Amino acid sequence: MSRNVTPPDIPSSARARLAWRVARDCDAGTCISVAPHQGMIVIGDTKNPDGPVLSYSHDEWFTFVQGIRQGDFDDLL
Repeated sequence: MSRNVTPPDIPSSARARLAWRVARDCDAGTCISVAPHQGMIVIGDTKNPDGPVLSYSHDEWFTFVQGIRQGDFDDLL
């Protein structure tokens, strides 16, 4: 189950040190970014780097990525 993590839970100084990643095809900063943080995967918005983030367990993230690879979300493209 995901949970919303508000910015105070991950201070700006800690966010700056996270290993954020975006898709190779990300352009103009209109992408989501992902990073590992305290045993979770956090997802943020590149347009709002200080805004709220969502966090997921590694199992949830693995299942989601597996679904992407299997085409479970192709109808959303």
